[in-house]
Amino acid sequence: MKKIQWTAMTIVLALMGCQQTIQHLTAKPKDTNVVADQTRIEAHVRFLADDLLEGRDAGSRGHELAANYLASHFAQYGLEPAGDNDTYFQVVPFRKSTLLQSSPKLTLTVNGEKTALTYPKDYLTGPSSVSTESAVSGGLVFVGYGIVSEELGHNDYQGLDVNGKVVVMLSGKPQSFPSEQGAHVASGREKSRNAAERGAVGIVTITTPRREKVRPYKTSMNYIHTPSLRWLDKQGMPGGVYPQIKNSAYFSKEAAAVLFAGAALSLEDIYAALEKDETPKGFALKASIDFTKSSEHETITSPNVVAKLPGTDPTLKDEYVVFTAHSDHIGISKSVQKDKINNGAMDNATGTSVLIEMARLFSNLSEKPKRSVLFVAVTAEEKGLLGSDYFASNPTVPQQQMTANVNLDMPILTYEFKDVIAFGAEHSDMKATVERAANSMGINLMDDPVPDMNLFTRSDHYSFVKQGVPSLFVVPGWTAVEEGVSGKEQFFKFLGTDYHKPTDEVTDAFNWNAARKFTEVNFKIGYELATQQQRAQWNEGNFFGDTFSKQ
Repeated sequence: MKKIQWTAMTIVLALMGCQQTIQHLTAKPKDTNVVADQTRIEAHVRFLADDLLEGRDAGSRGHELAANYLASHFAQYGLEPAGDNDTYFQVVPFRKSTLLQSSPKLTLTVNGEKTALTYPKDYLTGPSSVSTESAVSGGLVFVGYGIVSEELGHNDYQGLDVNGKVVVMLSGKPQSFPSEQGAHVASGREKSRNAAERGAVGIVTITTPRREKVRPYKTSMNYIHTPSLRWLDKQGMPGGVYPQIKNSAYFSKEAAAVLFAGAALSLEDIYAALEKDETPKGFALKASIDFTKSSEHETITSPNVVAKLPGTDPTLKDEYVVFTAHSDHIGISKSVQKDKINNGAMDNATGTSVLIEMARLFSNLSEKPKRSVLFVAVTAEEKGLLGSDYFASNPTVPQQQMTANVNLDMPILTYEFKDVIAFGAEHSDMKATVERAANSMGINLMDDPVPDMNLFTRSDHYSFVKQGVPSLFVVPGWTAVEEGVSGKEQFFKFLGTDYHKPTDEVTDAFNWNAARKFTEVNFKIGYELATQQQRAQWNEGNFFGDTFSKQ
C-alpha cells in the first residue's frame, strides 16, 4: 500500500472536500431514498486503517486520532454533541492490569499429599483488576459447568455448599443448550456471578476435550502477557467483576487429573459423561488449594464518541435509536514480522466508516425522523465489549429511553450481496423492520447461517441487550450478486487469513459499491425504527426480553 499518498488523499477528501463532496453535503433529499457516497466511505476506511493510527488500540494515540476524526465529521454534519460536558466524547476510565509473570504460586493438597503446579505449564491465570496482591486458600467443590438457569431447568449448585470454598467447574456448556441462550448462561461473567452469590471465594476452570478441539491449552498460553482492561465506576471500582472471587485459574488436563485423583469421579469419568452430553453431579473434592499472585495496575482513559440527531416529534424525540460501531482495534503486534500494525480495515474501519456516512445521510434529510438518533463510536470492543458496556450502563441519555440498537461490526465488504443477516432479529419485532427495509432495496433477510458461533452475544449490541434494549447486529448476507462468488467463502476466508492480523488492511479486494449498499440498508432500518409510532419490542416470552427488559 502507498501509505503516505493515501493518507494525504484521505485528509484532502474527507476534511477539505472536492466539488463532488460539496454537492453531496448541500443536497437535501426529500425522502428516504437516499444514496450513500461510496467515495466518502472509501476515504474514511483508508484513513482509519492507515499505519498512521497504529492499529487504534484503546487508550493509544492512534485511537485518539480516530476519535477526533469521528467527532470532527459529526460536527461538520451539524449533529449535536451527546457526550460528557457538551462535547462529543464520553471519556471512559479504565484499569489496565498486568500479571507479574513470576508471581503465580499454586499448591494442591489432594488426599493429604501436596503438589506444586507450575505456571503456565499446568495452569493459566490472568491479572486481578481488584487487588494487586491476590490470595485464596480453602477446600474445593466440583460444580459441573457452574451454570444456573431456571429457564433451561439446570442448576449445577443444587445441594452443594460452596460458602468460603473454591469451586471447580468445566469450561463451556452442555451441547444440548440453545446456542445463544446457552452462550449467555455459560459466559464467564454469569458463571462468576453464580459462584459469588453462593459464597465461593475462588474459581478453578478445567479444560475439556471439546474445548481442546476449539482452542487447545497450548494456544491459550500465547496470551499470558496480555494485560486486562476493565472500566471503572464512579467509586473507582472495576465493572463486571465480583470482588469476593479472590483468585481464579484455568487448569490443563494434566493438572485437572491431579485434582480429581481419588475423587468420587475421576477426570476420565467426567470426560466420558461429557461425550454423552451429560453433566456430572457436583461433589466436594478431597482437596484444598493455596494460590497467590501479584498484579500491577494503571489507570488509562479512552473515549466513546457520541453525537445526536434530535427527533421532530414533541413526545418521541425523547426516545433514542442508537447506532453503534467500535472504532478501536488491537494495535501493534509483538512479533518478529516486518509488518506489526494491525490496521483493522475490515474490523472495524468499515463499520465505523458506514456509521459516519449514515450520520451524514440522516443530517441531510429534509424530513428528520420522529425519534432522536444517537451515533456512538465505542472504544475497547476488542478488550471485551467494554466501551459499549460502559455506555449502555452509563448512557448520556436516559437508559430506558433507548428504544433500539443497530450495531455495525466487521461487515465483509469484498462482494456485492443479495441479502443481509441480522443477528438477533428473531428476538424482537425488529425482524419485520429489517425485512421491510431490505426488501425495499430488493434485498432479502437471511437466517443466521452460523448459530453455533453465537454471534448475537459477541459484539457491542449485546451490551445493550443486557440493559433491556432490543438490538441487532447487521452484516452482508452470503448470497452474492456476481455468479460464482460465495459470501460464505469470503466470510471464512477473512476469519482464517486476516482476522486480527496485520493483513487486515485496505486492498483491491474491497467492493466499495457493496459498502454503499450496506450503508443504505442500515440507514433504512434506522429510519424506520426512528419513525414508526411504536418503539421496538421484545417478542413475548423471549428469553433475552424476559431476562433483561426494564420496561
